[in-house]
Amino acid sequence: MAVVARKWLEDAGAIGKDAAGGGDGRRAFNALPLSGVRVALAERGRALCSLRVPAHLTDAEGNWHAGAIAAAVDDVCAAAIMSVEGIIKVSVHYDISYFAPAKHHDEVEMDGRVVDRKGRMTAVTTEVRKKDTGELVAIGRQWMTTSRPKGAQGSKL
Repeated sequence: MAVVARKWLEDAGAIGKDAAGGGDGRRAFNALPLSGVRVALAERGRALCSLRVPAHLTDAEGNWHAGAIAAAVDDVCAAAIMSVEGIIKVSVHYDISYFAPAKHHDEVEMDGRVVDRKGRMTAVTTEVRKKDTGELVAIGRQWMTTSRPKGAQGSKL
């Protein structure tokens, strides 16, 4: 399942590059924050990747936009869960704390880890750090769950 998580992240980064450059936009909303992502490690319960902050994800002062950080953290959390469960779950609770800005061209590392599992719920965290200094940029924490129980039938409407 870790291989599937790695491929999902790598594909999202490639699609994100394409969407930023005016491609067909497949999965663009989820993929755009991962444009140019490089996956360093995908193992059971963990997804570690890095990216260089692109200009299209920065604000007027050249800082990596808080919304783009939140979206990237969400994607890395999803990949960490996928490496354990083989599926992407939906967020039930999500919070993120910001500590320092990352600027255009800064290389950041995102380390997503599954923390705990309770029934259909999975707790996951992602730390974002500047790769060259280790300075903490943000920490995201989520509880995620399957959107419906396994074997449940969809609506017949």
